[in-house]
Amino acid sequence: MKKVYLFSDGSSLGNPGPGGYCAILRYKSSEKIIKGSEPQTTNNRMELKAVIEGLKRLKEPCEVVIYSDSNYVVKAINEWLEGWIKKDFKNVKNIDLWKEYIKVSEPHKIEAVWIRGHSGHKENELCDKIAKSEAEKVRKSES
Repeated sequence: MKKVYLFSDGSSLGNPGPGGYCAILRYKSSEKIIKGSEPQTTNNRMELKAVIEGLKRLKEPCEVVIYSDSNYVVKAINEWLEGWIKKDFKNVKNIDLWKEYIKVSEPHKIEAVWIRGHSGHKENELCDKIAKSEAEKVRKSES
């Protein structure tokens, strides 16, 4: 099974507001940047969307190490998701995205690792910059 690294970040200008996301997929020396935006969203949704869109690009089952500065995403993947499923997502936000995450993550072996944001982590800093840029594009197109 291939081991892939997924670095991700999301941004929302206002919460809710225009949002952007970025994921960097790395396999050996190969990298792919995935980015996008939504006109009206939250930071948590963009953080999760980055992970989902990164996982969607994988063409076969992989061992995936996800690096995120979002406690929400990392703790949900590592600790909360199983309980949310058991209680049928009662009182859980972003159900649509969590159900999509479950579907796209199913073939993979996932490990989520929290990293401190804005602490000089090269890939996280790049994802942050791209996600904010994507959100800014949406903001400018709406004005």
